Amino acid sequence: MTIEGYRTIAAEGTHEIEERRSRFIAALAPVEDEEQARAFIARRRRAEPNARHHCHAFVIGVPQREQRSSDDGEPAGTAGVPILEVLLRAELTATVAVVSRYFGGIKLGAGGLVRAYGGAVAAAVEAVGTVWRRRLELIVVTVDHALAGKLEHDLRQSGYAVRETSYGRDAEIEVGVPVAERPRFEAWLAELTAGAARTTTLGEAWV
Repeated sequence: MTIEGYRTIAAEGTHEIEERRSRFIAALAPVEDEEQARAFIARRRRAEPNARHHCHAFVIGVPQREQRSSDDGEPAGTAGVPILEVLLRAELTATVAVVSRYFGGIKLGAGGLVRAYGGAVAAAVEAVGTVWRRRLELIVVTVDHALAGKLEHDLRQSGYAVRETSYGRDAEIEVGVPVAERPRFEAWLAELTAGAARTTTLGEAWV
């Protein structure tokens, strides 16, 4: 089965909630692999050195998703799993979430912890937002300078992902095209430019 895309967090970001005097700071980041996820978790520990707990979860991989979570000293199942469940309900992958807790002196109980950790991450996901990444074939379209302006405009109007335009001897426009649509794209391009455009494939990427 070919996977055409996946949902991840839009950018790094944090969101804080308070529950019975305890502060829960949820931090999110897009990551490509477990190494990046672990590095972000370590960075959050350094950023909040006085927090009592740094509970986390991450989901990585397309299409097979690898999942990890940690309660980091909280009662088993009250922090890492609720964080992970929020990520899964939001259908996110390539995402890590870390919740740093500053204890406020009042015990929340198991149910209170589950609600606070899950709620902090859910609020952070809503605040930061998500994006849909597509698997695209990166193609450089080379044309004369005289055609470049109109061609770039037409590419954008047609919904193709124009990534970069550079000008040297000729104009080069880097475009992201869904893998299955390349034949249709090249036919459309040939008709639009009367065969004047040349294409070079750079490979595939998640964009």
